[in-house]
Amino acid sequence: MKIVNWLFAVLFALFAAVQYNDPDPLQWTVLYAGVAVFYALAALGRQRYRWAVWFWLAWALLWAGFLAPEFWNWLQMGAPSIVGSMKAGKPYVEFTREFLGLSVAAAGCVWLLFGKQSQGKPG
Repeated sequence: MKIVNWLFAVLFALFAAVQYNDPDPLQWTVLYAGVAVFYALAALGRQRYRWAVWFWLAWALLWAGFLAPEFWNWLQMGAPSIVGSMKAGKPYVEFTREFLGLSVAAAGCVWLLFGKQSQGKPG
C-alpha cells in the first residue's frame, strides 16, 4: 500500500500544481495539496492526522453540496461536453468541473479513511 499511497500523493500534488491558471486557484490548490499531504503521511505510516482527513472530507462534501444543483441541471441537459475547451464558456461547465473535482478529492479522503491501508490501525 505504501507505493499506492505515494502514487496518489504525487497525483494529488499534480492536481494542486495545475491550479495556477484557475479563476480561484488558492482554494483548489489547498484542497488538492491537503489530500496529497494526507497520502504522503499514509505512505510514511503516520495515522495521527485522521481528524484532518475527516475535516477535508466534510469540507469537500459541503462545497460539493452547494454545486450539486448545478451538476444535476447539467445531467438533465443530457450531460453536454465539458471538455471541449479549457475556458468555461457556459456556467454549467465550470460548476460541473468543480463538482467532479470535489468528488475526486472526497473519494481520496474516503479511501484514506476506509480503504484497506487504514484497517486495523488506530485513528
